[in-house]
Amino acid sequence: MKRITVLIAEDHMIVREGFRKMLELEDDLEIIGEAHDGRQAIALVKKFHPEVVLMDIAMPLLNGLEATRQLLKSVPATRVLMLSAHSDLAYIENAVDSGAVGFLLKQTSAHDVCRAIRQVYKGKTFFSPSIARHLDHQNKMATDRPGLPNKKVAQLTSREMEVLQLIAEGKANKQTAVELGIGVKTVEKHREHLMEKLDIHDTAGLTRYAISAGIIESSVQLTIL
Repeated sequence: MKRITVLIAEDHMIVREGFRKMLELEDDLEIIGEAHDGRQAIALVKKFHPEVVLMDIAMPLLNGLEATRQLLKSVPATRVLMLSAHSDLAYIENAVDSGAVGFLLKQTSAHDVCRAIRQVYKGKTFFSPSIARHLDHQNKMATDRPGLPNKKVAQLTSREMEVLQLIAEGKANKQTAVELGIGVKTVEKHREHLMEKLDIHDTAGLTRYAISAGIIESSVQLTIL
């Protein structure tokens, strides 16, 4: 029997273990790696070329959205299923824009998670049942009320997305520079460009934007809000 190779990218160990135990019960699914942040996910995908990645949307250092964009440039055949505890339309749109072919709520049943992996492996898309209903409702509303604004992530470069996440996680310019291997002045330039593109002019505003776009979870940086 052909086994579908799967990589799990999730920063919470207890959640990651839960997915692993769930998938290990399936004869046709094989877990070939686990990652606790977006950067590790990219490295493992390049190394093992899994057929499907279960990718948490909000992870430290590099979120699932940007990790998906970057890994698909290197391994375009990999299919990404985004994981989130939130069903906001903006999260779903941003996940699809990043290249994900499905979106699963973390409370999705084990049956539907396994079904999703098999579906996307076959080249199809899959959304948690409640998400699918939500999207159908939104599509009907959009048809009835054209011109509604959407909340997609602005067109930021990969580096700007990385800097935005680290800013929202409370990292100072020097810390961000060390983390990304660039100069402090370069970080400052990226910060200026972010504020200009987003029309946001303080760190608290950038943090709120990162939360609303699903780049970080609200619990990551609470004191600044």
